[in-house]
Amino acid sequence: QVQLVESGGGWVWPGGSLRLSCKASTEIVSVGAMGWYRQTPGKERELVATITSSGDTTYSDSAKGRFTISRDNAKSTVSLQMDSLKPEDTAVYYCRGDPKYGGVWSRVYWGQGTQVTVSS
Repeated sequence: QVQLVESGGGWVWPGGSLRLSCKASTEIVSVGAMGWYRQTPGKERELVATITSSGDTTYSDSAKGRFTISRDNAKSTVSLQMDSLKPEDTAVYYCRGDPKYGGVWSRVYWGQGTQVTVSS
């Protein structure tokens, strides 16, 4: 069983920054896509950002220009740098890994989530 463990969540003032990290229990260099998703009560889980094994990135409209996703394959980690945070960014953030057409994983894996709260 693959484990994805998120860290770095917490409380921050509007306009502040947080850096989330996700560490996998296996190597991720061959994992097709790693990403961050978020969810608030009463809403569906939504994509925030993804990064493929080749380095291609995807961001939600709300994340573009403010968030940056990166992966450190040597450390089996995926990070999300979040700047200019807004109250509407408040959510539980989840790490996700999708093997796509290759890699050591046989299915999608999710982390347990980490709370991000942006308020004054």
